[in-house]
Amino acid sequence: MDWVSTSPLSTLEPDAKARLATVRARTLPKGTPLFHAGDEVQGFAVVLSGKVGVYLTGAGGREILLYDITPGKTCVQSTIGLMSRELYAAEAICEVDTSLAFLPRALFSTLLGTSPAFRDYIFSAFAERMNSMMHLLEQVAFVRIENRLAAALLELAQPMAAITHAELATRIGTAREVVSRRLDAWAKRGIVALERGSITVLRPTDLQSLVSA
Repeated sequence: MDWVSTSPLSTLEPDAKARLATVRARTLPKGTPLFHAGDEVQGFAVVLSGKVGVYLTGAGGREILLYDITPGKTCVQSTIGLMSRELYAAEAICEVDTSLAFLPRALFSTLLGTSPAFRDYIFSAFAERMNSMMHLLEQVAFVRIENRLAAALLELAQPMAAITHAELATRIGTAREVVSRRLDAWAKRGIVALERGSITVLRPTDLQSLVSA
């Protein structure tokens, strides 16, 4: 499989692409972990299709979704670990069946040192990811839970979102019970309709008003 030519790395120099061609792509089923907190960083995953969620778990067991890795995006945890030998502080799980190519540490280091295009890609993606992490921190620290919940539903529901209350709580960084109480209140007002494993937005303008507040 010539994954390089259809990946975000297709614009690299010929020599760099030749090195990448030695790496085989593989498909991992939904639910497969890529790494766990405390693991040593072994390499760099290039996601070709699918989605990987990166989660941070607190001392009390509550999770928050830090970011998703989709085609064209990178894992800031992996980049930091490869450049500083820090261990993973979070865990990554394939949210759906996911195809990826895994660049070993030695190849990553070689490309970083010899390919300006690869270096630009890594640092540009790193900067973009750090900006998104700052946005997440801002949201969790300063935006009310119901506003974050409204924004998440507007992003996910078209108009129905196949997601559980627990998954929504992880996405916005709060407890499942808090999300359930908000959703139950909105359901009574006719803003959403709740089914097991799914949420349908009935009045998106009401949610948009919360987001804009």
